[in-house]
Amino acid sequence: MREFENHLISLLPKMRIWALALTRSRAAADDLTQDVAMKALSAQASFIPGTNFNAWVHRIMVNHFISGVRSRREYADAESMPEVAVNGAHEDHTALREVGWALDRLPAEQRQAFSRIVLDDESYEAISAETGEAVGTLKSRVHGARVQIRCYMGGKRSAVAA
Repeated sequence: MREFENHLISLLPKMRIWALALTRSRAAADDLTQDVAMKALSAQASFIPGTNFNAWVHRIMVNHFISGVRSRREYADAESMPEVAVNGAHEDHTALREVGWALDRLPAEQRQAFSRIVLDDESYEAISAETGEAVGTLKSRVHGARVQIRCYMGGKRSAVAA
């Protein structure tokens, strides 16, 4: 038993090198080395004397590392849900109603420019060519509409009052 422990202790520097190669992080390598040393000590009875001790410990390390990666990946997958809360159908309808209300409150020129540029995804140039209005005027109206909608959605009465 003491011989096993001495052999494991003498192998620790090499184990740290192996662990660093696997983890590429000193802190993680130290943790992995410690975990594997503990596993090797607890599995001492399964080691067959006369076989390659280094290979046996290395296999424990690789298996432990792979198990850790898999468990972290599974845990991460479970947490890969959207960070933004998903609204229920009622909340979606309420939000859409509020956006519609905010759009209805915009001046007609702003509402029309905003709808065509943002909602219909038309280009400023195409609308300018069609209506004869300057591109800068359209951009100003869309910007004003965005500011006003943000104010309405934030509970303010208007951007002018803000």
